[in-house]
Amino acid sequence: MRPLCIIVGAMEPGPMAPVGEKDLLIAADGGLDHLSRRGLTPHLIVGDFDSLGRVPEGDNVLRHSVEKDDTDTMLAVKTGLARGYRTFLLYGCLGGRLDHAYANLQALLYLAGHGAAGFLLGGGMAASAVRNGRLDFSPGHRGTISVFCPNGEARGIDLTGLYYPLRDAVLTSAFPLGVSNQFTGETASVSVRDGALLVMWDHPDGTLPEQAGR
Repeated sequence: MRPLCIIVGAMEPGPMAPVGEKDLLIAADGGLDHLSRRGLTPHLIVGDFDSLGRVPEGDNVLRHSVEKDDTDTMLAVKTGLARGYRTFLLYGCLGGRLDHAYANLQALLYLAGHGAAGFLLGGGMAASAVRNGRLDFSPGHRGTISVFCPNGEARGIDLTGLYYPLRDAVLTSAFPLGVSNQFTGETASVSVRDGALLVMWDHPDGTLPEQAGR
């Protein structure tokens, strides 16, 4: 398995994957408190620290101005990319303010645009972005899966192994055709030939799909 960049934001992260020896654990601002309560020490602490309410000390602290273009999550994402990581798990980035949740979905698109796989996890749900590529789900998945085009049009979309399949379809950002599909328990995949998709699904057991580019 590829080394992971694990980012923890200011919201309650819920169950988390274990941190491997080659993984990079980043606290994005208020995520530091969640990690501290779990007895975990991040490799890096990134942010402007308005959510945390204090400026932590240490050589692993990367402090930024409050007046900046990037969210704290995006700062952590860019830091992980700069250090060569290509698979990202984002915890504590759902719930709370709707605008911040949407910004974190945009961070998934940013990762997909830079050849990386990102997974936003929390509240029994998962989300990922795929650009000109594919997500493959192993057998046994159950529950709801929704597929959205976040920008303009996405073409050449195939949904296989789902209750409502699609073949060489087009989705647009103005109509939610892909909402509330269902896993069937079979091997499933979501692929797009030209464009980007945001994919969201029930995620009760921690398993993640494989992401493949084209």
